Amino acid sequence: MRGITLTAAAAALLISSLLIPPTLEAQVELKNVDNDHIAISIDGQPFSDFCIGNAYPKPFLAPIRSATGLIVTRRFPMETVAGESHDHPHHRGLFVGYGDVSGVNFWETERNSKASGVNPSVKGLIVLDKLGELKPGKKSGSVSATFSWEAPDKRVMIEEQRTMTFYAEHDLRTVDVDFTLTAKTPVKFADTKEGFFAIRVADSISGKKGGIMTNSEGAQTEKNVWGKRADWVDYEGTVEGHKVGILILDNPGNYNHPPRWHSRDYGLFAVNPFGVKDFDPKSTEQGGHSLAQGESLRFQYRVIVHPGDMSKKKIADLYSAYAKGGAH
Repeated sequence: MRGITLTAAAAALLISSLLIPPTLEAQVELKNVDNDHIAISIDGQPFSDFCIGNAYPKPFLAPIRSATGLIVTRRFPMETVAGESHDHPHHRGLFVGYGDVSGVNFWETERNSKASGVNPSVKGLIVLDKLGELKPGKKSGSVSATFSWEAPDKRVMIEEQRTMTFYAEHDLRTVDVDFTLTAKTPVKFADTKEGFFAIRVADSISGKKGGIMTNSEGAQTEKNVWGKRADWVDYEGTVEGHKVGILILDNPGNYNHPPRWHSRDYGLFAVNPFGVKDFDPKSTEQGGHSLAQGESLRFQYRVIVHPGDMSKKKIADLYSAYAKGGAH
């Protein structure tokens, strides 16, 4: 009888397995949509779009969603949502830029917006030069691209090689951003707060709406996080009544690690490796950085969208694993 029971159980298991839909071949899927954006989906659900088309003043990733589908970045200026803030239209999802590169503004790149800075009217563009290979996969997928940082006269000042890797996980959404900036002419990143690797979080996550920033030193709130050096910062809040957080990890191999953080209560969440004077006017440290023609700087960041109330020990463990070689 025992043999018959086992055989029946095995048969039931076989029948059950035939009724379960097969796992998608690629849990991270990437689709080029009219050379305008790369649509990224994870486990069959939309995650984000990597916007690279000519209509955009610089490439960006938006909207960014949690594993449960909550949109954790502000939608403006790509979409108009009732009640949402409309300040700083150059804050588009997740983006890279800098306010003063040899006098050219690659931060406030919107053509119709009022910019500040050393030369507010001299706005550059970060434009697609070449789209590389799209690599979908069961556990991760990646997209590579080459961008040109162009001055208003179309002169290429910097060539950027960027790879973004997206991971399929149960309750997290993790993105590795790896980019190298190569000077095509001598350039200087001036000493300014306006930069560099940034995310504009959803209004409901912002400090103004009750969100909280915490850095690797245990400091909290804009007063204690803004302009301070830290390995990582976590920005937590709520979206549609659900607690959610966005974590940025700075790779220890990055220039001037640990960096200062340009993180604001209104929703800007940025890492700045070059700025000093705006953050700490009394500092004797030399801010900014120059690159000779042909010289390069490589930057690596990990962004993790997680359920709210993630313990700081868990975050520290995630950072430790990342710092040991970026292993995921």
